[in-house]
Amino acid sequence: MKTYYIIFLTFIFSNPSFGQNSQNEELVKNVVLAFQDDFNEGGFKKAEFYTTIDWEHINPGGGITKGRENVLKEVRAVHQTFLKGVSLTIESITIRFLTPTVAIADVVHKISDYELPQGVEHQNERQMKTYIIVKRQNKWLLTLDQNTVIAGH
Repeated sequence: MKTYYIIFLTFIFSNPSFGQNSQNEELVKNVVLAFQDDFNEGGFKKAEFYTTIDWEHINPGGGITKGRENVLKEVRAVHQTFLKGVSLTIESITIRFLTPTVAIADVVHKISDYELPQGVEHQNERQMKTYIIVKRQNKWLLTLDQNTVIAGH
């Protein structure tokens, strides 16, 4: 029995997924907060500090944009038009570590009211946003984000 206990403890303490600590969770959360700050500011001026060069963005309409420069071109354009002055706030956040270097943050954001170019108004909207954040060269970076309007809010 003692042998099984030692094997069990060895497994628990040697498994890297159990090694995630509150410091890594806080660092991943900081990436989400950096994105939110840039969203709220509108110019995404600090994106190079918290995103990968191959960042992918999936917008609420299902459009997929790949590569940091292309994503920045898209998000800056919408923030100069129908999302100008629109802001996000975090309602809830859940962070999971898939590996020691890959985390998923599921975040419910409340977004301020806005109107699409087609005249569709969005009021009192909540969005589920999924962030995939990877650790590269000892730094956590956003590599993919996807957001969906929560129906029936």
